[in-house]
Amino acid sequence: MKPFTSLLAEVRACRICEADLPLGPRPVLQLHPNARILIAGQAPGVKVHNTGMPFNDPSGNRLREWMGVSREQFYDSQQFAIIPMGFCYPGTGKSGDLPPRPECAPAWRKQLLEHLPDLELTIVLGKYAQSYHFPTAKLSVTDLVKSWQNYWPELLPLPHPSPRNNIWLRRNPWFEAEVLPLLQQRVTEILASK
Repeated sequence: MKPFTSLLAEVRACRICEADLPLGPRPVLQLHPNARILIAGQAPGVKVHNTGMPFNDPSGNRLREWMGVSREQFYDSQQFAIIPMGFCYPGTGKSGDLPPRPECAPAWRKQLLEHLPDLELTIVLGKYAQSYHFPTAKLSVTDLVKSWQNYWPELLPLPHPSPRNNIWLRRNPWFEAEVLPLLQQRVTEILASK
């Protein structure tokens, strides 16, 4: 296993898909070997690309609200690891941002996860991250999120916190009523026990 600091430097210098990135490479992730909560996202948007801070956008505001944590807590890499499926902004398509680049996860994900031995909870956001973390669950995002208790308390599939999912949230009021209070309680317990 590569030393953590060397691996992180390699990821931050990654240029695997440089020719396919409209704004060029800028890998955005956050991790430290002591982290106990992993957020498995999809890929950075334009605002995140521009700032270099994961979830520094409306999706991040909603995600922090869902978990009941402050920005300060969220950006503490010794508490939260944030590893998207693609580290760079992939560009925009007809219906929003393009999917994460397919080269990224195979090149880096397994190596990075090996450096997170103390994880107690992995929050899996959206279909691309869910396909990776739940490879045998051939379910829609909605059906996978509805089956959250099958994976709890180590894994939690969630819809992406994007404002684009407001309709999903209105159609699935059970999510905010049933899942989010338990998520907030679990996050609070993990952070308090550190």
